[in-house]
Amino acid sequence: MIYLDAAATTFQKPASVERAMTAALHTCASPGRGGHKYAMHAAEVLYGCRERAARLFNVRDVERVAVTFNATHGLNIAIRSLVRPGDRVVTSAFEHNSVVRPLHALGAEICVADCPVFDREAALSAFERLIDSETRCAVVNHVSNVFGFVLPLYEVAALCRERGVPLIVDASQSAGVLPVDAGALGADFIAMPGHKGLYGPQGTGLLIASDRARPLLYGGSGSNSKDPDMPPFLPDMLEAGTHNMPGVAGLDAGMAFVEKRGTEAILAHERSLVSLLREGLADIRGVRVFAAPDEAGQAGVLSFELDAMGSEEAGERLSQMGFAVRAGLHCSPLAHRTVGTLRRGTVRASVSAFNTREEIAAFVRAVEQISRGR
Repeated sequence: MIYLDAAATTFQKPASVERAMTAALHTCASPGRGGHKYAMHAAEVLYGCRERAARLFNVRDVERVAVTFNATHGLNIAIRSLVRPGDRVVTSAFEHNSVVRPLHALGAEICVADCPVFDREAALSAFERLIDSETRCAVVNHVSNVFGFVLPLYEVAALCRERGVPLIVDASQSAGVLPVDAGALGADFIAMPGHKGLYGPQGTGLLIASDRARPLLYGGSGSNSKDPDMPPFLPDMLEAGTHNMPGVAGLDAGMAFVEKRGTEAILAHERSLVSLLREGLADIRGVRVFAAPDEAGQAGVLSFELDAMGSEEAGERLSQMGFAVRAGLHCSPLAHRTVGTLRRGTVRASVSAFNTREEIAAFVRAVEQISRGR
């Protein structure tokens, strides 16, 4: 099967990820839970993972890098650290449910910076209008998981700094692909999964946190054991319970792959594939493609609609033909509502460093067959 669902998880992993996870099963116990060699080696692997993340994302203080289960876990920590019931929170018009649902559960006032898809200037203007002295924090999805729209994150971050508003960044679709520079952003929180652009396993993630962080889970931390409260310092206050050491080792190996190949090279490869896909689908009658007018406005994700059938049916047909894509609402109803695709959803193709031009060409041919009713 040709896998084009990297926005959900990068299914193809570097071989080094499997090797690192297998080695961890045989050599790592739990960090901070003993002075024996297996616990000490686990601590070294964990710290090495933090160090690599700090290099990759320009984090000055390694202790700011907390290990999470996924981006959703990190976003919940960030949101519950900053937001209280009734607080005014400004978000982009393309947020995932991992942002919208925690805010809704808290009873926050969600103010959406509405803008047309792929219009970065309109997005920035919307944030400029909404972010004011009453704003508790802003949340920005760096790249839309539905449309691949690259939002003006660094400009919004500068606006937040200027107006003294804390910023939460959802880097789920950008970490490992686009530059995510914690030093330049000055965000209070940057959340990311391990299993997408960082090529690690599912069940891993990272949260780059500020001193505004507050615990979400409570329990053992391997430090300050006499204290009934969680440790008052990072990252221990955010890492209750036993670490997933095979996952941590795999994540470190995935980030090493990204480091070696380079985010610029990975981004260029993904954009070349999306460009090829966009051009191919645009020539098919009955297909509506959602694409940025210029390459810089879109990452390795592209959505489209077919006149001949709904997105779910099209996704099923493509699966039968040997292509793994995602169809429907992609856990992002806000993005679909913004673009006008909430009723039918879209078919989403998303690429990784392991996809090829030949695979894209084959996919375009398959979509053309479906559009012709074959």
